[in-house]
Amino acid sequence: MTDIFSILKSDHDLHRAMLAKIAETSGDTAERRDLFEAFRIEVTAHAAAEEQSLYATMLGDPDLQDDGRHSVAEHKEIDDLLGELQDTDMATGAWLTKFKEMRHRYEHHIEEEEEEMFPAAQEQLSKAKAKELGAKFDRRKPAELEVAEASNNGDDKD
Repeated sequence: MTDIFSILKSDHDLHRAMLAKIAETSGDTAERRDLFEAFRIEVTAHAAAEEQSLYATMLGDPDLQDDGRHSVAEHKEIDDLLGELQDTDMATGAWLTKFKEMRHRYEHHIEEEEEEMFPAAQEQLSKAKAKELGAKFDRRKPAELEVAEASNNGDDKD
């Protein structure tokens, strides 16, 4: 079993690579649409599974609660930006500007997780608990991928 922090870091590396590929595209092309949709689905599922595993545990720990709340709030901001991107014509400068904003916010979020939140959580959680949360994340993510594929970026949530 792999611990939650290794799994999340691996996902973050994938997300960075996906963002870099999207940034290399231009205009309203099938490639940009496909790459963006793949990113949206992946990040939406990742966030949901992360909230159900690691963040649920952090929110129950007074020493980690503030970090958990902060990260959940940032997930909502990223989700809102993804929705705005879906509603903006990919051929416009407005889409590229919004994409750059979302990319910056997301990369800041995952850096903050990796450099600040994960180390704090690792101090509080046992290795066994970190592996248990990794297993929970691995069980949840496939189901969350299905939900994300079926959704239009949470239009059904508001």
